[in-house]
Amino acid sequence: MSDNELGLFLRTRRAAITPAQVGLPAGPRRRAPGLRRSEVAALAGVSVEYVIRLEQGRDRRPSPQVLSALAGALRLSAGERAYLLRLTKAADPGHNCLGRTRPARTVRPTVRALIDRLEPSSAVLLNRLGDILAHTSGYERLMGPFGLLEAAHPNLPRFILSDERARDAFPDWERIADDEVAALKQGPFRADPHIAALATELSVTAGEAFTRRVETVPGLPRSNGVFSMAHPEAGLLRLAFEVLELPDDDDQRLIVHLPADAATGAVLDRLHSEPLRLLAG
Repeated sequence: MSDNELGLFLRTRRAAITPAQVGLPAGPRRRAPGLRRSEVAALAGVSVEYVIRLEQGRDRRPSPQVLSALAGALRLSAGERAYLLRLTKAADPGHNCLGRTRPARTVRPTVRALIDRLEPSSAVLLNRLGDILAHTSGYERLMGPFGLLEAAHPNLPRFILSDERARDAFPDWERIADDEVAALKQGPFRADPHIAALATELSVTAGEAFTRRVETVPGLPRSNGVFSMAHPEAGLLRLAFEVLELPDDDDQRLIVHLPADAATGAVLDRLHSEPLRLLAG
């Protein structure tokens, strides 16, 4: 894991904001996308030297006033502002608000009933390791043909990053892989012994596809969006997803998939009407 997650996040956000978004002219001879450090400094009312110190990790505890100014300059969303605050509160690499609590593997009855009510839509319940704890038959129809659910204890990041079949499943695999690494990093990451063990495994089994992302992808996965899937029976699908975080005591998240266009909706209706055993066989 990068030992300067605050600097990584500030750099990636600065690169993602265009001058036009903050009311600045693009100007000539701009060698890299995004804002210059001097522009962020001017917008936030701090010195360029201080922005450099933050990005390089030489100052990891900016004041609340500076955090607010930087958040405004970088046009951070509410979720990104909360993440920025967490990074400064957890500057100590040994910080772990979960202690040595094991990742949850049980599902509350009401949560399981909710998942049942989501049929025939695709939905999957994960713990902080990405272990699949429960899912709908709709999810099995989508992911079963790729082998994700074959393991005794299926794990989504392990499949996405280490199994070649995942690259066949997702045309935009690079972004999917980014999200899986970001999801692992959004908590204490290696300060959690259970996630640390999975990260060590992925460093070997996925290699550079995992280690490079640990160093370059901030721990802020998308909470919604659209992705494509090349399903062997249904063809190319466009799916929207929503990530619903359960209360902290559950330490779980529910991901629901919906058709992103009418064509995908029609295909999914047809797919859901077929016997599941035919798809699995």
